[in-house]
Amino acid sequence: VGLHNCGFWRPKSLLDTARFTLSFNSWHRKSHWDSRALWKHEAVQKYLETLSKEYQQVSHLLNADSVNDFEQRTLRRRCADLSPIAAAFQEIKEAEKEVQELEAMCKELGSRDEKQLLELALEDKETLDKKINMLYRKLFQLLVPKEKYDRSHVILEVTAGRTTGGDICQQFTKEMFEMYQNYADYKRWTFDIVNYMPAEIGGLHHATAHISGDDVYRHLKYEGGTHRVQRIPEMGLSSRMQRIHTGTMSVIVLPQPEEVDVKVDPKDLRIDTFRAKGAGGQHVNKTDSAVRIVHLPTGLAVECQQERSQQMNKEIALRTLRAKLYRQIIEKQLSQEQSARKLQLGTRAQAERIRTYNFTQDRVTDHRISYDARNIKEILSGKEALDKLINRLLEFAEIEAVTEYLENLQALEGGDR
Repeated sequence: VGLHNCGFWRPKSLLDTARFTLSFNSWHRKSHWDSRALWKHEAVQKYLETLSKEYQQVSHLLNADSVNDFEQRTLRRRCADLSPIAAAFQEIKEAEKEVQELEAMCKELGSRDEKQLLELALEDKETLDKKINMLYRKLFQLLVPKEKYDRSHVILEVTAGRTTGGDICQQFTKEMFEMYQNYADYKRWTFDIVNYMPAEIGGLHHATAHISGDDVYRHLKYEGGTHRVQRIPEMGLSSRMQRIHTGTMSVIVLPQPEEVDVKVDPKDLRIDTFRAKGAGGQHVNKTDSAVRIVHLPTGLAVECQQERSQQMNKEIALRTLRAKLYRQIIEKQLSQEQSARKLQLGTRAQAERIRTYNFTQDRVTDHRISYDARNIKEILSGKEALDKLINRLLEFAEIEAVTEYLENLQALEGGDR
């Protein structure tokens, strides 16, 4: 909060309060750095100390009689912003002090050879370390502004690669679609299949689903992109020769706010109907209930065969089309907002290979954060292992965002001189 000559209080953003020189030039960020490493950096400590002091000042001013009603409202808003940050900062410092005391106790107990007490002290330290790591995440989540679409429902599309891999791509696409379906169940989200185009050999050409629930886009926004698979086919000459094949599939994740207000002129639409097909190629019904809508100005096409009613499928397809058109607006905004981001995630990385699933080595590698996870079967089950990988991505992105904001402060500081 800053006081102007006119006597009015000016609210500042969380990232516009620190007036100190940062020294990130000597700090080379690496993908293995975590929340603890960022917390320990001198610039971060100074920044948090500044916010903590400002919180104390604002709290003190709120109790003063010299501020008017307008100033009171401004101060209350600022206090509400700073309060959880100051509380988390203080909680971490207190927990770290407890850890230091336990470490000193462990050294003393070790020298006395009191094993039982030492084991108890080490268990307490491990519990505190876990608590501190959770507090780091909480603190950096508070520092990073919430993205506009994080709480939105999503349209998820999967498509088998067309140029490499052949059958292996289609089988992998089916496994990935089922993985996200299981993940939605694990997170207690609703997973509604909008379109499903099976391959003749049991794989999947293309599928679309609408996923609704709490913070769906926040968890799935970094899944968009090209996923690569490396495996030995189960049948054929390559199987007998143990030859590894490589294939790809793509994932698109579109945030869908509850109300997507995009006007679509009916004259710009071409609507086709056809018979719906299910897994394995069998006809779901004997009427032309499935609907395909093409938006002529952009060439965007959507299909829906989820319902037996042609009218309901048409409504769902129109909703999906509006979401796709809305995506163009979102991508433009994201491009402007994230132009300086070091970590290229989300919709801007759709055409890049983001992850490799190597079945022969039982390893999944996320190339954006150089992170390897073992046990592909567990990850494809769409439960705890996938959730752990997704949360690793979220944590890395939060660290990158906090780092970038602090670097921007350094640039502003330098420009003011």
